[in-house]
Amino acid sequence: MVGYGFIGKVHCHAHRSLPLFYDPLPAKTKLVGVCTATPESGEKAKSQADFEFETRDYHALLSRDDIHLIHVCTPNAHHKQVVLDALKAGKHIYCDKPLALNVAEAEEILLASQSAPNTVRQMTFNYRFVPALLRARELVEAGFLGDLFQFRAAYLHAGYISPERPHTWRLDHAQSGGGAISDLGAHVIDLVRFLLASGVNVGRAGEFEKVSAQLETVIQERKEAKTGLMRTVDVDDIALVNCRLEGGARGILEASRLSTGVQDELRIELHGTRGAIRFNLMEADWLDIYDATLPEAALGGGRGFTRIESVMRYPKPYSLGATKNTVGWLNFHIASMFDFVSNVAAKLEGRPLNPQSPTFEDGLRTQKVISACQASSLDESLWKIVR
Repeated sequence: MVGYGFIGKVHCHAHRSLPLFYDPLPAKTKLVGVCTATPESGEKAKSQADFEFETRDYHALLSRDDIHLIHVCTPNAHHKQVVLDALKAGKHIYCDKPLALNVAEAEEILLASQSAPNTVRQMTFNYRFVPALLRARELVEAGFLGDLFQFRAAYLHAGYISPERPHTWRLDHAQSGGGAISDLGAHVIDLVRFLLASGVNVGRAGEFEKVSAQLETVIQERKEAKTGLMRTVDVDDIALVNCRLEGGARGILEASRLSTGVQDELRIELHGTRGAIRFNLMEADWLDIYDATLPEAALGGGRGFTRIESVMRYPKPYSLGATKNTVGWLNFHIASMFDFVSNVAAKLEGRPLNPQSPTFEDGLRTQKVISACQASSLDESLWKIVR
């Protein structure tokens, strides 16, 4: 594990939970080594997650024969070098989003991946593993929507509404690569692509073609926690994006850290010729669907949105047994981790990998949309082609 901040702890939790949630397991995992920024956090990681050793140098992880999986849980500016070195060492890699700081770095990673064909390279796009959204993809694949007219996708947080919140690496473009569009927007960009991958028209119709974006930095200075000095914020607080997909569908994408009154509001709506689908992460147990092929009738007949109770109904080998219980955010990470470990086992045994898993290629495509949004925001009169 390279990095043991918030997301590093989440990855550790997912590994430790696998034997309780899945039976049979594709492989057993053990937390061996962790690289942290300070000795104090390293000792805490050993104590809390039961790592065998801790270090300040991630190369100490790469040189070990008993370490096969590398988790990249660092600030974004460190992703590229850690991933490149892990690829050279022949490790399987599970990288938190975004893949890198920019498109050039992501393309360098993809090029290097070609020299490591025996490794699994996967992104932590954990919202692909919400049961309701897995069901949504099934419906899209089955043609429930018909051809897509338009979509709306938003990821809204309120964590930065106070100007007293300190300046951190997330507010420094050189360290993060972007603000709300990169941090939150990456998830909804990937979800649009994931849900529409094979059910809309033909070919690449679900891919982003053009964007026109407004990226706004509302609170332009914040204090550093350690020094008390004011630092410039050079990433966006709010992102508003008009989008066109390659199949012709239009959409609106929104990402914000200043959405007062929300907590973790990931919303997506898809409107097609035959039906509609909508989802809200704050009601993650449910998927709402509308069948437009049902006949209209006096007083409404049978038409209207229907709620599918997806709850914790993961497919086997999910084995906890609590399929009727409410699903939670950590469950999505556990399911994502199971998918990664399953792909590693499949690679070692010569079996095909899950074609729905989020790969480094998906990370690059997401990075290209983010980059196009950032370029467009510099000249709001222009649409920017995603390439």
